[in-house]
Amino acid sequence: MKFWTSEYTFNHPWDKVVQAAWRKYPNPMNPAVASIDVLDRTVDEKGVLHTHRILSSKWGIPSWVQNIMGSPSIMYSNEKSEVDPNNKTMVLKSRNITFCSNIAVDEHLVYSPHPSDPAKTLLKQEAVVLVKGVPLSSYMESLLTTTISSNANKGRQAMNWVISKIDEELKDLSNTASKSTDEFIHHTKKSLDDITVSAKKSMDDLSSVAKKSLDDLLPSSSSPGPQALPKF
Repeated sequence: MKFWTSEYTFNHPWDKVVQAAWRKYPNPMNPAVASIDVLDRTVDEKGVLHTHRILSSKWGIPSWVQNIMGSPSIMYSNEKSEVDPNNKTMVLKSRNITFCSNIAVDEHLVYSPHPSDPAKTLLKQEAVVLVKGVPLSSYMESLLTTTISSNANKGRQAMNWVISKIDEELKDLSNTASKSTDEFIHHTKKSLDDITVSAKKSMDDLSSVAKKSLDDLLPSSSSPGPQALPKF
């Protein structure tokens, strides 16, 4: 049995890191992960989100291990997670399904705000590897532990990559919102200008009609004045 532990600090708040954890796959750093399927997702009375997923991936095990264990094209893992937004913790536990009768790889990850800086997020990882019933079991445990460590580094790079993508999306959204606001103000101003011009034209037309009607009612200066009454 082999044990592996590690800690890593993300320079981002817990909320953003958890969002990146959900959007971790696919990414260019972990191309071995083929698919992720959600089997169940519920929220309990305390507001904790529980999710059960199946991960499909390619382990890339050495040929001599394939000769002993076989060589399935896809490896499957069982993952259960809990996200507690009130206490700001995300816990993930996973175990392999493929080769489970001979190999057990249990991984445990915890995301929480960094105790000395709430603006950062602390990731604690640990894994327990147990190989039994096959030759060179201790060597295989060491090999799997080394693979876990390498994948953990790639996973952290992937998380930072996803976080940068989230930041780009937020920036694009902000720019789009700002552009939409500017366009709205421009169209509103144009509409108001059009209304003002139309209203002025209508008032001018009304004034012209009123003046013409008044002129029609009043006698013009060239019209003959009233005739004198005859004297008797």
